[in-house]
Amino acid sequence: MRIRAARDGLSVHAIAGTEVVLFGLDVPKELAENLLGFGFERTDDETQETQPLRGLKTFAATESPDSKPGTPVSTMEHPVQAFLWGDYVVEPGHDYTYRVVAFGGAPERLRVLAEVMIPVQTERPHSGKHSIHFNRGAAASQAYARQFRNRPPDKVAGRRAWRWLSRGLGEALIGFIDRAAPGDALRAAVYEFHEPGVLDAFRAARDRGIEVRIVMHAKRRAVKDERTGTITYPPRDKNIAAVEKAGIGDLVIRRETTTSYLAHNKFIVHVRANQPISVWTGSTNISTGGIYGHSNVGHAVRDPGVAARFLAYWEQLALDPEAPALRAWNEQTAVPAAKPPRGITTVFSPRKTEDALDWYATLMAGAKGSVFFTAAFNISTQIEEVLKKNVEYLRYGLLETEDDKMELLKRDRDNVFTVSTHLRKAIGGWVAEKLTGLNGHVNYIHTKFMLIDPLTSDPIVISGSANFSKNSSIANDENMLVIRGSTRVADIYLTEFMRIFNHFEFRDRISAAQRGSRRPRLAAGAAPTAEAGGGVMDSGEPTTRGFRHLDPEPGWALEHYVPGWQRTKERELFR
Repeated sequence: MRIRAARDGLSVHAIAGTEVVLFGLDVPKELAENLLGFGFERTDDETQETQPLRGLKTFAATESPDSKPGTPVSTMEHPVQAFLWGDYVVEPGHDYTYRVVAFGGAPERLRVLAEVMIPVQTERPHSGKHSIHFNRGAAASQAYARQFRNRPPDKVAGRRAWRWLSRGLGEALIGFIDRAAPGDALRAAVYEFHEPGVLDAFRAARDRGIEVRIVMHAKRRAVKDERTGTITYPPRDKNIAAVEKAGIGDLVIRRETTTSYLAHNKFIVHVRANQPISVWTGSTNISTGGIYGHSNVGHAVRDPGVAARFLAYWEQLALDPEAPALRAWNEQTAVPAAKPPRGITTVFSPRKTEDALDWYATLMAGAKGSVFFTAAFNISTQIEEVLKKNVEYLRYGLLETEDDKMELLKRDRDNVFTVSTHLRKAIGGWVAEKLTGLNGHVNYIHTKFMLIDPLTSDPIVISGSANFSKNSSIANDENMLVIRGSTRVADIYLTEFMRIFNHFEFRDRISAAQRGSRRPRLAAGAAPTAEAGGGVMDSGEPTTRGFRHLDPEPGWALEHYVPGWQRTKERELFR
């Protein structure tokens, strides 16, 4: 949902997903000249409990000498110095009332300049056609370090750490399987397939009378250990061992004909009375790292027409066809030449050409106000060409790694990129972070989605299993959803994008500073939160100075009013 409220010059635009509320803030420039920051209070409308939102940056003059590193502080005492802020600890489908205060004065004597009360209802995860679930995607974080002392999740008593990391994603995936009733059928196509809880759910489904069939990646792509000379076939070997251990080998169809590429799908179709009724898809591999480690999304669509298209595709995969035959079948459905019709368009791979990737780039180039995308690997040539073209709006990229094109693309200040990393050692008020060790090849960003004009009434969301790459278009088994016109879907994806972007933007800048390199100042919104644990630094400073403490003087906000500046454009975009 989206709602706006304004009073005494302070305007607040709240954008609510299922578990995130974003706030776009704005004040007149003359008020900004006296602005020390923004404070937030949240009231739970059901319990009437009120509490301040918390951040990690403090005023040096008023911070407690007894506070431990990384301890969250009230924004009503240490206000936020950013025009974009997020509340990341809300419940889905819940009513809240927020009090947002613009503070002036001095750190020792905060003065209220304006305040706004704004009611917010978070989205229900299972409302309408779409259920969308993001995992935590931030295992290496201040919150994980505080709660679990950086221990691996299997070393934490009970399943507390696993639940925190899953953030409902694993539970929703198992719930999708569990909803199948006796007499129903489940048809799945999977790449990595060895997370015990999900395999057990499939076995339980079979045992209660569901007809389960699973097309599983089993191609012999040899990998040689240079030290030992051992040849393995990941993830084939691990998949086969896992399904045999789980006692579901009889449910599996091995996808092994074409050895060069990946059977990279991650979807399940639910069939009732011989009619497909829903499909689970997205970026989440059925692996411990997929569910609990790097960032992922599971996206269930309750639409018989969409589910029928996935089932028809599955029936082709079940034949274990050679790539040319599957390409010919997929090419029967042409990629639209321009914007898709309102609703849900499906794209299946492999295809004969890069027409799908070309189409995504065309849609990106046609944006009017903003673009947001994630990339687990390199940026494709088509998207790179779009990013080279100068525009007057912001394009955000959340990347796993930095490639050799990055510096070129960053020369356009409207390209707002961040690269994923974590704090490998304690610094200032922040404690050291550690990865859980659940992932190898991709540590941080595994989602594959793009948002085009998500804040408008006609957004486009592209999401699925396919990376925005050549191989995902012409070689791998892949699927994508292209959803046009659903502001609810766009709000959920956008709020989750900014949650993860803000988390990594801070860490990327600190990492660059520790290396002594200069990172161009990025967009606002990297202000610290209790979960993200970060803030921004002085522009271009090759040091870590300026990220711990708030500016004690008004005036920090004025760079958000410089015409053409990134921070100005972001304030105007989200307000």
